[in-house]
Amino acid sequence: MRVTQSMLTNNMLSNLSSSYEKMSKLQEQVSSQKKFSKPSDNPVAAMMGMGYRTNLNQIGQYQSNIAEAANWIDSTDDAITEAVSAMQRIRELTVQGSNGTYEGEQLKTITEEIKQLKEHLVTLGDTQIGGKYIFNGQDTNVRPSSVKDANGNTVYGTGDINLEVFSGISLKINTDGSKIFGEALAAGGSIDQTIDALENGGDVSGTLEGLDATINTFLGMQAQVGARQNRMELMADRLKQQEVFATEILSKNEDVDIEKAIMDLTTQESVHSAALSIGAKIMQPSLLDFLR
Repeated sequence: MRVTQSMLTNNMLSNLSSSYEKMSKLQEQVSSQKKFSKPSDNPVAAMMGMGYRTNLNQIGQYQSNIAEAANWIDSTDDAITEAVSAMQRIRELTVQGSNGTYEGEQLKTITEEIKQLKEHLVTLGDTQIGGKYIFNGQDTNVRPSSVKDANGNTVYGTGDINLEVFSGISLKINTDGSKIFGEALAAGGSIDQTIDALENGGDVSGTLEGLDATINTFLGMQAQVGARQNRMELMADRLKQQEVFATEILSKNEDVDIEKAIMDLTTQESVHSAALSIGAKIMQPSLLDFLR
């Protein structure tokens, strides 16, 4: 077969076009650091990438729920810790008031401090996080101390608040206010009995047993909250591991080896430059130039 100048030229142009295409693809990979720029470039990898991103989005939502749960549970723990301190101070004052060394104004001072500590417990029962009352069950928009029964006791809301922190796993984030503060703040309860005994010369020491029972109630609830905190931290660690794993898989699926891509681009540029040089000689405008 006779090879003509036209055949050489067309073949050279075809090779140059292919070289341009390869170089353009490599330049796109280097600039974007991605293996492909549109789904049609690699439909299978694109479909897998969608699945990986969906997984990462779910993990992100669970992590957001964990963060909200942490706010609730940590605030609950802080409130109970303060309540324990308040009750221990009330007990300390009760012991002072029962030893017979205080009289008159001193007992009034002790009584007033106990009353203030009781009010502080009421305030703790009204603790809010993000504008929501955390000790009022599902009635998070209602201030607990604003609802009273016929005896003047606070009527706390009921119902659990759960957040999904992993696929199929929910965590209770709230604590029943009545189980924490109901006993301490009950009308005629151990605190009221202590105040009454101090004001009316009653047996102050006789209220210590009730105060101790209330303190133990607080400590028991605090232990339950602590167990939830521990579980929450374990779930947060597990989610972090899942996030790292999913991110690595997504990267392997889509991200280029940038060093290899740069080397490939450099090589392709050299090949393309050589092809242009050879092509320039093939496309000489005249026989004289060709012979020269």
